[in-house]
Amino acid sequence: MLEQLLIFTRGGLILWTCKELGKALKGSPIDTLIRSCLLEERSGEVSFNYEAYTLKWTFHNDLGLVFVAVYQRILHLLYVDDLLSMVKESFSEIYDPKRMSYDDFDETFRQLRMEAEARGEELRKVKQVGKVVSSVKKQGQVSKSGLDGGNKSGGGGSKKDVGDGDKDKDKVGSFMTNGNHKMEDDDSDKTNGKENTADNVVLDPSKLMKLRSKGVRGRGGVRKTDSIGNKSSKVAAAEPPKKATKKNRVWDDAAPKQVKLDFTDSVGENGNGNHDHVDIAAADQGESMMDKEEVFSSDDESEDDDDEPRSDEKKPEAKKKGWFSSVFQSITGKANLERTDLKPALKALKERLMTKNVAEEIAEKLCESVEASLEGKKLASFTRISSTVQVLCFGAMENALIRILTPRRSIDIMRDVHAAKEQRRPYVVVFVGVNGVGKSTNLAKVAYWLQQHKVSVMMAACDTFRSGAVEQLRTHARRLQIPIFEKGYEKDPAVVAKEAIQEATRNGSDVVLVDTAGRMQDNEPLMRALSKLINLNKPDLVLFVGEALVGNDAVDQLSKFNQKLSDLSNSGTTRLIDGILLTKFDTIDDKVGAALSMVYISGAPVMFVGCGQSYTDLKKLNVKAIVKTLLK
Repeated sequence: MLEQLLIFTRGGLILWTCKELGKALKGSPIDTLIRSCLLEERSGEVSFNYEAYTLKWTFHNDLGLVFVAVYQRILHLLYVDDLLSMVKESFSEIYDPKRMSYDDFDETFRQLRMEAEARGEELRKVKQVGKVVSSVKKQGQVSKSGLDGGNKSGGGGSKKDVGDGDKDKDKVGSFMTNGNHKMEDDDSDKTNGKENTADNVVLDPSKLMKLRSKGVRGRGGVRKTDSIGNKSSKVAAAEPPKKATKKNRVWDDAAPKQVKLDFTDSVGENGNGNHDHVDIAAADQGESMMDKEEVFSSDDESEDDDDEPRSDEKKPEAKKKGWFSSVFQSITGKANLERTDLKPALKALKERLMTKNVAEEIAEKLCESVEASLEGKKLASFTRISSTVQVLCFGAMENALIRILTPRRSIDIMRDVHAAKEQRRPYVVVFVGVNGVGKSTNLAKVAYWLQQHKVSVMMAACDTFRSGAVEQLRTHARRLQIPIFEKGYEKDPAVVAKEAIQEATRNGSDVVLVDTAGRMQDNEPLMRALSKLINLNKPDLVLFVGEALVGNDAVDQLSKFNQKLSDLSNSGTTRLIDGILLTKFDTIDDKVGAALSMVYISGAPVMFVGCGQSYTDLKKLNVKAIVKTLLK
């Protein structure tokens, strides 16, 4: 049963809704579709599921209209696509941009709906008949095979009942098979320069063994190297004895002394270490790159303008047309753009994105979304199709990338820190991610940037799993003169983080930066521990730290992190990743596609970009520069 069908403009103005289907929808499926699918360049997908509903849509790109149908997810309505296309065609004929009411379309929709339901019923019957026919064929094949098996078994038991004609057939069959063997053997004998008679066709096993022992291979070719190979294999079988490894010399017959590797200070009961004789090395490193505005010269822009899409790509061969019609059509253009016109340009765009390290799945979805936004668009007269299509695809892809990478919410951390300070509580940031991406190092960079803005920071060493993690964070805290809360190893990280927040509240710290253990997205115990830490402490910001070097793996990492945090959440409100910190951005040259893949799959903005090894090497993501690099 269809729940609702409505027509609205791309600007959000609702033109018509079906009054007969005027049921109150639970929740806000239309708003969610616009926010989570259409605005995020996912319009190329077939459908969208929201709670108990499934939504399907189509566009009229020339008029800027959107047609959406809503129905129950458990129902598989076969006529929805046909109904949308018929409604689109009928409504576009009466559409007027100055007109606001379309009450006269109710009767037209009623007729279209009845026609679409009738077609859907016919399709359902045809599918049922097809299933019955296929099942009957399968049963017939089974019964036939059973009869054949019975005949074979019966024939084996009554050899005497076989007639003379069957015997003759058997003789003919045996003669044909013998003839075939004879022909094959004749071919093999000719290769040896000999001719065999019919008596020599069948080989004696004893003779065959003698031939093998002499070194005959295949069809009579003598293999001289076999004897040598056998000797070498025997020699190889007898392996030489292993030499004894040389032992290290011990002077004065004394055993080597055990060296203590932990040179850090002892930890007090409150989690704070002894910070006497602190080696300050980061006080004079200057201003963080977060507070510097990047300036791009006009030379870069001119180079980017020169790199506009070219028409060098060969198009797939289409149907042959007359000389005059093809020339005239290339000059005047078509009435509307079709998918065949867009495919060559979109294919080139997809390959370009993939060379920039964008995940293949993301590049394909983006091209599908651009195709859906351009299909049916009218072209101006006397314009060449190839050049116009490439310019349109390039512009649509550029706008889509800017829309995806631009944050949809405020990412001003300093404002949020001051807001939490007014509430007399610390602002808590949790750093999560896979192993070896640089969580601890970039946590120290964020702490240095916060220090530059006169914000008091405390570090919480909640990586109680990896050896040396506490000492690493303690070293950063000493260099930056920042207090650190630690409880050693083999402790519950959720409890350590909770105690660190309580300590920061007592000491008046403004921000608590929580370092967690690196974990792969498939590690169930560690993902469960991370979910417990987030649900227990309810941090203000959950930052996913990811490498800019990853390609397709970025999609798997972020999607599974969010999925595990959602599945393992015990509270009613699910907490997912809020932002992304991209590391090692200075090592990728123009392969900046990981930023696009991560933002597209998670919907979280890139808040920090790590671009070096010093504390000042932390900056914001320049969206325009990333988009130009992707399309360069």
